[in-house]
Amino acid sequence: MVKDIIIGLRSTLILWVLTALIYPFLMIFIGQTVFPYQANGSLITDNQDQVIGSALIGQTFTSDRYFISRPSVINYSEGGDAQPTGISGASNLAPSNPDLIKRVEKTIFDLQQAQIKPTADLLYTSGSGLDPHITLESALLQIPRIAASRNIDNNQLEILITKHIDGRFLSIFGEPGVNVLKLNLALDSL
Repeated sequence: MVKDIIIGLRSTLILWVLTALIYPFLMIFIGQTVFPYQANGSLITDNQDQVIGSALIGQTFTSDRYFISRPSVINYSEGGDAQPTGISGASNLAPSNPDLIKRVEKTIFDLQQAQIKPTADLLYTSGSGLDPHITLESALLQIPRIAASRNIDNNQLEILITKHIDGRFLSIFGEPGVNVLKLNLALDSL
């Protein structure tokens, strides 16, 4: 019986060293050497190397000078009502929930005030509440508002959107989309 206990302890120790030490450090090494941008959060920086966001997390844009992103249950942007960025998740509200209906009706009203046709991705949050992409249709529908606000030609904005389309993952999964943060940064650099 003592022999079985020693074998069990030795097996546990070996598996612990493999799974708790060697494997994680190997993954960190591979991530930092082969995929450093992705392993460090796909952070986007400005001209002064200040981090302004992540290509993986949606941000709120309210100015007429910028493309509007998907709504989120959590406000990840800086400001008075911003939440800590470690929180994610959807509201888990049923379609018949009065709170969800009120939020969607307010979003429809806000979009109509901005003269933007409401589309599904501009009305509803993604499952994670983090999605930084909108559809090509939603981006194109925002062109007149942004062009008027910035005195830019509509065709110039259309070309900018076309340059920032992210294709399907592995060319088969999901739909093409436009990363709103990257698009708004490119818009500022015009």
